[in-house]
Amino acid sequence: MNKTALITGSSSGIGKATAQLLAQNNYNIILCGRRQDRLTELEKELSQFTNTHSLSFDISDKNAVFESIHSLPESFSKIDVLINNAGNAHGLDPIQEGNIDDWEAMIDINLKGLLYVSKAIIPKMIAQKSGHIINIGSTAAKQVYPNGNVYCATKHAVDAINKSMKMDLNPYGIRVGAIHPGLVETEFSEVRFKGDTEKAANVYKGFTPLKAEDIADIIHFVISRPYHVNISDLVVMCTAQGSATIIQRD
Repeated sequence: MNKTALITGSSSGIGKATAQLLAQNNYNIILCGRRQDRLTELEKELSQFTNTHSLSFDISDKNAVFESIHSLPESFSKIDVLINNAGNAHGLDPIQEGNIDDWEAMIDINLKGLLYVSKAIIPKMIAQKSGHIINIGSTAAKQVYPNGNVYCATKHAVDAINKSMKMDLNPYGIRVGAIHPGLVETEFSEVRFKGDTEKAANVYKGFTPLKAEDIADIIHFVISRPYHVNISDLVVMCTAQGSATIIQRD
């Protein structure tokens, strides 16, 4: 019987690449995201490989999270893998010039949204005494950098939640782990620079960054280990990236 994976933020980037790879490796897929048109298109693409179902909601909306997940049909109700991938960076300002709306958006999505989705699904995993939760963090969970302030804080929080979640769910046989990517060429920088495509493109100039498919491949590796193996904390950067702020450019 195929396992079922629920992936947040699956309309683009790492989430989309992961959904595509897992669908081709015999996982049933629950796609979650805000952009219904993209979810519908992806659901159609993946249906040639596996059973798919999409849920369109904003993970920062607590009521929408619980209503959407509780609406899952019976055939998708047993969730074996939760991939907490949805997240955003808004702005790149020093703390004294930070936009409070940006701060709240990052806290609501990166931190509270992850908690809401986890809270909606963990009871199912406890009842079945099995499951695997993958929390997508960032190198910003391990190192702070100038103007990263609140974004780094939210990812440090994800790192802490991942570690404590692993302890709390240990008695129930639930695997928990985090993957912390460095620079990945997705829509991430375009969101951070609020649609300024020129600034976003400059982030990845002069070196070969990670691709969404690289992280998807790692996620697949982690969740496909024998059940007694739990990869709990993994940092991955492209070869050109020496740290959060050191990049070897051409």
